[in-house]
Amino acid sequence: MKKVIFVALVCAEFLLFTGCAILSSQEKTAGNYTYNTECLGVEGDGTQTLKAWGKGRNWFDALAQARKNAVYDVIFKGIRDGSRECEMRPLLPEVNAREKYEAYFNKFFVDGGEYRFYISMKDEQWENKITREKKEGIGTVTHSAVVVVKRPKLKAKLIADGILRQ
Repeated sequence: MKKVIFVALVCAEFLLFTGCAILSSQEKTAGNYTYNTECLGVEGDGTQTLKAWGKGRNWFDALAQARKNAVYDVIFKGIRDGSRECEMRPLLPEVNAREKYEAYFNKFFVDGGEYRFYISMKDEQWENKITREKKEGIGTVTHSAVVVVKRPKLKAKLIADGILRQ
């Protein structure tokens, strides 16, 4: 009788630890998934409120990348997820625009670059700043952020710099 109880306890322990290991690996996988930028709304002046995701070594790197990803998606991809209010078409619809103007956009998206002048974090509520959605991968952290992209100003900048033609 004691052997049966012992075997049952060992089997239960094995199943418990196996289940925990599987759940832990699923959480790490979620950090490596690519999340799309979502539209949360559009203001009267044409600025778009977006929920963007960024990956990095830590929280700060991931937040900076989320800001860049929001601007990048407005310029090159368009916003397809979330509310249908946002402009689905990218600002630069031409094929291979990123490669064609590589030097310009490398300078534009550098850390502390000009992209910062076309975003705002003012619509992110203070509780969202504390409890941003977070996913962890192996060696990386993925965070979400609410970013307001000043699409009309961004469009005017690209026109003024000769990247976008009217």
